[in-house]
Amino acid sequence: MSENKKITQALLKFRDERDWKQFHNSKDLAAAINIEAGELLELFLWKGNEEVDQERLKEELADVLSFCFLLAEKHGLDIKEIILDKIAKNEAKYPVDKAKGTATKYTDL
Repeated sequence: MSENKKITQALLKFRDERDWKQFHNSKDLAAAINIEAGELLELFLWKGNEEVDQERLKEELADVLSFCFLLAEKHGLDIKEIILDKIAKNEAKYPVDKAKGTATKYTDL
């Protein structure tokens, strides 16, 4: 079993033991990702770019990723596959010879 599947199974076990599946519809999982991402961002508010409490960073990042894994599982999506597919699309949009060292959007390269 892949590591991603092990993580997903652990999340599902945790969820199901608490009878929380009823709350995990796509809209609410997406909203939870957004809310947890906001909490992640808040860790950096009024601080330097890399100044962050590592323990809180791990907790908030784990929350974001957990809801991402659950939403992917709900739609039968393989995390590894969708990320590799997105990297391939981004490689086409941002060729190294045009994008290296710049934050310019692909439409403006």
